[in-house]
Order: sequence, then structure tokens, then C-alpha cells
Amino acid sequence: MEFKTIIEPFKIHSVAPIAMTTETQREGYIKSVGYNLFSLHSDDVLVDLLTDSGTGAMSRNQWAAIQHGDESYAGSPSWLIFQAAVHNLFPFEHVIPTHQGRAAEKILFTAIGGPGKVIPSNTHFDTTRANIEYSKAEAVDLVIAEGRDPSSLHPFKGNMDVIALEAFISATGVENIPVVMMTITNNSGGGQPVSLENLKAVSAICKKYGIPFFLDACRFAENAWFIREREAGQSERDVSDIVREIASLADGMTMSAKKDPLGNIGGWLAMNDDALASICRNLLILTEGFPTYGGLAGRDLEALAVGLTEVVSHDYLKYRIRSTAYLGNALSDMGIPVVLPIGGHAVYIDAKAFLPHIPALEYPGQSLAIELYKVGGVRGCEIGTVMFGRKPDGSEVPAAMELVRLAIPRRTYTQSHIDYVIEVCAEVANRASKFRSYKIVKEPAALRHFTAEFAPL
Repeated sequence: MEFKTIIEPFKIHSVAPIAMTTETQREGYIKSVGYNLFSLHSDDVLVDLLTDSGTGAMSRNQWAAIQHGDESYAGSPSWLIFQAAVHNLFPFEHVIPTHQGRAAEKILFTAIGGPGKVIPSNTHFDTTRANIEYSKAEAVDLVIAEGRDPSSLHPFKGNMDVIALEAFISATGVENIPVVMMTITNNSGGGQPVSLENLKAVSAICKKYGIPFFLDACRFAENAWFIREREAGQSERDVSDIVREIASLADGMTMSAKKDPLGNIGGWLAMNDDALASICRNLLILTEGFPTYGGLAGRDLEALAVGLTEVVSHDYLKYRIRSTAYLGNALSDMGIPVVLPIGGHAVYIDAKAFLPHIPALEYPGQSLAIELYKVGGVRGCEIGTVMFGRKPDGSEVPAAMELVRLAIPRRTYTQSHIDYVIEVCAEVANRASKFRSYKIVKEPAALRHFTAEFAPL
């Protein structure tokens, strides 16, 4: 029998306090940091849904593995344990550890990017796009049309438009495309999964033209679970086997191990190309560390090895996906516009529909995120024009969607925390017509959403 209540498949072993604040206090806190939620002290946040990256709780087995960590500079046994755990799911020839995912991106695009190069994806996320553009290459998004429609119920809205991909290759030239990327799940598009069928189609096109196919695979387990739940012929398969098949379709990958591998830090770059791996290892030594630790302590490598075994548990993934849907469905039932179907790691509120009186270039997503914090101490993240509107030439255009992401850390909050978030969102909805526009008064040259300062209009 399937019961209605979602219970966490774990017991709480250690707790951290949450400091309670008032709305008046929070109004002062957010104003003092230029209305940028990244700049808040985390002690001043009640429920922190800014990101699911490195913010989850580790298991007792992971903490035990930390005690087993060996801190030898080169050839540590902790490296061999980590490498074996990666190869169990992603059997690429070369595994290059990094301190987090953006370091893997930096190394990869330093090696293969550059002026004149163009790199297509379903949708590049912020650091991926920034690292591509920093190399003077161009990042292009080719997600299916349904992936740009928040209300579409397509089960795999993260899919790449394969017709557009072939046309893009013909127009751009194979020699100008060093790699085709696929983000699983598609974070910028609402945490939406990519189907196995679509991955096979993209892989076949890449093989046809001799272009390497790489995965941005930081939420690989959640994507595999959606394949198992939604794709015909997959419902009886083990998630680990689906992950291995996904890996078999690609030539390499980048990974932020702060997501599905259940770590607080870490990542890797993997590939089958010997020559490219040699270049990347040299860059790793220059920027990260020796190839058997790559910016990580041995204890981190051991914790990630355990996390890779825990994340493919069906009990865990069922809880993870259902608990995210619990929040998303509650908001949708209240009439709050959210990206549908609900994704795996986060719920995305459609700020464009929620705040129609605020133009895109006056940042409705940022306005909504600020109010969620002021009203209830809930910290979310704008995924819209603030994040993606500034182009390399300095111009600014509205993003395809104006979203606020409520990213749920893994194994961190209970159902009562999520019920509180639902109540906060209901109160925010009651006040929505009064929310103000914002302008940027200070911003860096790249990745401005992390450190920009805002002022209300």
C-alpha cells in the first residue's frame, strides 16, 4: 500500500540550530547587503533554499569514511577508492578530480574553447556559460520548445531539439564545435529531466559528425529516476544501470559532486580521449593540485565514494523526488505559477506570471526572491534576467524565463520546514501586487548575480 505521508528514509543524528528572526529584522538585513541574497549571513536565514550545491547533510557512513581518509599527496588509497566509485557508474578511461564542478568546466573549456568556437547544449547553467564565454567561445542553448514554456506538461522538458542541433552543426561547421554538452537535469530550465531516447539521439548525431559528446551530469541520479518513472520500458530497471547506460552514450563529463554525489565539496572531469586528458591533467596541476587529489583532501574523496553508492538508492530517490513534488504541487494548488512538471532538486516559481506588473529588465525574479526572504526568512535564487541577461558584448536582454528557484538541500529539512515554506509563499502571494521593481547599482563583469548590488525603484 502507498501511504500519503512522505517519510524521510533516515533518522536525524545531529542537529544545527536555526536562529529565529522577525520581518523587520530581515528587512534591515537584506537592505544592508544591497538586496543580494547571496550576501546575507546564513545565520539570518530561516530556511535556506538558495542552492542544493554542497548544502546537504552527509550520512554517518560518509562521516565514518572521512576518518578513513588518507592525506598522502600522491597516490593516496583514498584516491583509488574514489576512482573505483566513479568508475562503477561512469566508466570513462580518465577521471580527473577537482575541488568542484566549475573547476572541471574551467579546465575543459580552457583546453577546447577559444575564439570562434561554439558549444551547444540543451541549456548551459551559469558557471558553464561563464567559463565558455571566458575562453572567448560562444555558448548556445538548443532546448526543445516545451522547455521554454513553464506550464507545459512534457515529461522531459530538458531534452535537446535534435532537429535544431543538426541544423546548427550544418550552419556552424563541425570544425567550430569542439563538444556538444547536455545538462542532466536541466537546471536553468526548471530542473527538468532529459529522456534516454533523447540522449541516444544526441549521441548518434555527435557520432555521425565526429563531435565529442559531454555530460554536465551533476544531477544524474535524479535524471535517471525520472527516466525510470516516466519513460516507456524503463520502469523495472535499476537506477544504477540507467546511469551506466547514460554514461555509455557520452565521451566525457563534468561533475559537481556537491549535488547528487552527496558531498559538501568536490567534483571531477572525465573523458576517454587520451590526448585531451593529458592537456587537462597539466592544467589541473597548474590550478588545482596533483591528479590523485585535484584540490580535495583524502577525506573528501572517501566521503564522495560513499555518497555515490547512497544516491542511487531507490528509497532515497523516491523520497527525494516526492518531497520536492510535495512543495511544488502545494504551490500550484494555491494558484502560484510554477514550472511544471515539478523537477527533482527544486521548485521554480514563474516570476513573470507571478509579478506581471514588473518588466523583465526591472527583475521580477529578484523582487520575488527578496520578498520571500523578508516575509518568511526563506532564501531562494533568481534564475532569470539577473543571472542570464547580460551578454558578453555588454548589452542586456530579458532571459527566456523569469524564475525563482527554491532548491532543496539533500537530507536536510523535514516536512514541517517545507510546510512553513508553503505558508510563506501563500502570504507572499497575498502581497504580490505591491512588490517593487529593482535596478542594479553595482555589478561585476561576469556572473553578476553572485555579487551585484540592487536598489528598489
